[in-house]
Amino acid sequence: MMIMLKMQHIELNVKKNKWQVYILKCSDDSLYTGITNDLAARIRKHNSGEASKYTRSRLPVRLVYKENQPDRSTASQREANIKTLNRAKKFDLIANQK
Repeated sequence: MMIMLKMQHIELNVKKNKWQVYILKCSDDSLYTGITNDLAARIRKHNSGEASKYTRSRLPVRLVYKENQPDRSTASQREANIKTLNRAKKFDLIANQK
């Protein structure tokens, strides 16, 4: 029984530590790109004004894109890549997400 509980605990941690790159659409129609390992909690923080200075003055925000990544390093690299895209290319990415 103890081993089973430990295995379940590890599985939960693996799921929680899954990194994602996300794009939010702000109330002024601007886009914000970030990474997280708990997307629902991060969006709540954005909408409560606690996540970033940028989104704090552009509430509410709405999730328009998310992409799973295997680890934080890869998520950060992908975030940097997305941030180099112009607005039109970001909307193409959003429109073509799987």
